[in-house]
Amino acid sequence: MASKASSPAVEVEVGERDVRISNPDRVYFPARGETKLDLVNYYLSVGDGIVNALRERPCMLHRFPKGVGGGDKVHQKRIPQGAPPWVDTVRLTFPRWNRTADELCVTELAQVIWAVQMSTVEFHPWNSRRADVEKPDEWRIDLDPGPDCPWDRVQRVAHVAHEVLDELGAVGWPKTSGGSGLHVYVRIAPEWGFKDVRRGALAFAREVERRMPDDVTTTWWRKDRDPADLFIDYNQNARDHTIAAAYSVRGNAIGTVSAPIRWDEVDHVVPDDFTIATMPARYAELGDLHAGIDDAVFEIDQLIEWAERDERDGAPEPPEPDAAEAD
Repeated sequence: MASKASSPAVEVEVGERDVRISNPDRVYFPARGETKLDLVNYYLSVGDGIVNALRERPCMLHRFPKGVGGGDKVHQKRIPQGAPPWVDTVRLTFPRWNRTADELCVTELAQVIWAVQMSTVEFHPWNSRRADVEKPDEWRIDLDPGPDCPWDRVQRVAHVAHEVLDELGAVGWPKTSGGSGLHVYVRIAPEWGFKDVRRGALAFAREVERRMPDDVTTTWWRKDRDPADLFIDYNQNARDHTIAAAYSVRGNAIGTVSAPIRWDEVDHVVPDDFTIATMPARYAELGDLHAGIDDAVFEIDQLIEWAERDERDGAPEPPEPDAAEAD
């Protein structure tokens, strides 16, 4: 993968594709001054990992046309205009608004780099794939700390979540959120719809809450939560709800990364350890820590049984979250 100067733009060779990068020297991350081209080179350095995280999934793009330090962020469902014919898409329907959107559907690294050329910093994929977008194949556990929740609480909850997963016989694949929390992904058989996957995710969250009632909440309304609690956000399994992919950069001044980690690293890392400056060397040493996720498929039947048990016992059913409208 070599770069060929063609001032003021550069062309980046990605496999069999040449991707033109305009404004390569525009500063995207003000803390250290990394540029758009630095962002391109970051994604090239974790190429297998980011493609593995995005492959065949509808993907919302978080774009920063003037970089993270200037102007507004654009949440874009529809693929930006001017896409070359080799950029794959998947058409989604949004019945509530009687609309459709053709979203990016990554199948090769050049498509990621093209999206970066279009000022994308963050990649937010669905937890289903285009073969059947209505049947998720990824259960997402989002450990979302409140504003006063200390990091060591996130770490403790992660370990209990890991214990429950082990008891279920499920393999969890942890990563930092790139913000203040942790995510754990579990590959599941694409046999259930979003509502049932969300029901199962809520049942799991309630089990962790039962074991850590002083640390964890599943309370729906933010105003009713203790700011020091950790919310297990089961809503991230609802249709059209997305979170940053593994290896996605986040739109902040230091360019943090949603970084896959090993379970034995949970007690020794903080989210800011992982940035576009530090991740290339880590990836070169460790490779894609989520590479085996497709080989560890979990059947969620027991989670559905837990959900049914909780519902029989009178657990309140939270309202359906409103997904963002297609833009």
